[in-house]
Amino acid sequence: MQSYAEMTTANSPWLDEVPAHWDLSRFRYEAVINGGQVDPREEPWSGMTLIAPNHIESNTGRIVSVETADEQGADSGKYLVKQGQIVYSKIRPALNKAVIAETQALCSADMYAMSFSDRVEPRFALYYLLARPFHTFATIISTRVKMPKVNREELADAPWLVPPLDEQRAIADYLDRETARIDTLIEEQQRLIEMLRERRRVLATRAVCFGVDEDVELRDSGDPVVGLVPRHWTVKAVRYWLESLDGRRIPLSGEERADRRGDFDYYGASGVIDRVNDYLFDEPLVLVSEDGANLLMRSTPIAFAAKGRYWVNNHAHVLRPLSDGDVDFWAQRLEALDVTTVVSGAAQPKLTAGALMGLRVSAPDDVDEQRRIAAYLAKQTSKIDTLITESELFVELSRERRAALITAAVTGQIDVREML
Repeated sequence: MQSYAEMTTANSPWLDEVPAHWDLSRFRYEAVINGGQVDPREEPWSGMTLIAPNHIESNTGRIVSVETADEQGADSGKYLVKQGQIVYSKIRPALNKAVIAETQALCSADMYAMSFSDRVEPRFALYYLLARPFHTFATIISTRVKMPKVNREELADAPWLVPPLDEQRAIADYLDRETARIDTLIEEQQRLIEMLRERRRVLATRAVCFGVDEDVELRDSGDPVVGLVPRHWTVKAVRYWLESLDGRRIPLSGEERADRRGDFDYYGASGVIDRVNDYLFDEPLVLVSEDGANLLMRSTPIAFAAKGRYWVNNHAHVLRPLSDGDVDFWAQRLEALDVTTVVSGAAQPKLTAGALMGLRVSAPDDVDEQRRIAAYLAKQTSKIDTLITESELFVELSRERRAALITAAVTGQIDVREML
């Protein structure tokens, strides 16, 4: 990539050398933040799109969902956003959320709607907001308060680079093209990851529900929820397969864990969430999420095997297989269960011990068969997991390249004018 022939020191803690013919300004001289609010309960505002931080994807400048003010039940004052203006999230700026409004809209009080002077191209401004120097500036100044937030006075002092207008447009055109290419590659890999995860789920479900013998004979379990099962398998409630050790769990607050840092895993509903200096369990056991939205969404496992020495809080059920049952098999078998019909609670989904232990499950009584199924899954899923890890790494590196490319272009570290 080409560099600019003449560079100069920016004299800013947030910027290094910049092209000598670029102006170094301040946000206050190049942008105006919208003032005044409208009532989102009234027409025509109630039918307009209302942009809040959760509607914007981090680091990309893209809208991920669209809802009107009425659909969101908005009842407090909102700012009017004109088409083409930039909306920037002033809370938690580390999340790096900004977008150009494609139509007239509203934005929440957690956002700044802004317009720029005639010498600033809005697309360049969006990329500049997403670039590392501005992101670092906003993140650092926001941490001075309990809730990370960038106020207007601090934002006004942000350094702002102003290349010639035609150069800004060239940079924006280049970044539009290159980020679109990177985004396409990322989306392809994300689709591959979803496909691999689904393949893994189907493979595991097939193995723990029907075994790994191709010529297995099936029978009707007599339970419409359980369905067909291998003829030699048994169907009974979880409580007859595993015993609960929930009474031995002890929750620790964040402050308590901070005072007890150590080498032992500390488990919660989603797996290991911390490490502490002591343990409650010293044997292989099965943990099952007790609460959380993931009980319904299933974006991550709700059942997993815990081994070694570890601590478990009160957000995960602790189960020991009876009759020397295989922990790895039972973690996969419980993961394959549909628990949606027994999850209670609207605001906070919860799988009670009674509901979990009452679920009817099919499984082989023969522990050797349980181990054989677990070994088969360990071998087969490890291949899929390797592919998933490789794809996830590709996505991570692509996102890093995207961010680096934006920063290099809008700070003049590369000259893109001849790359169009």
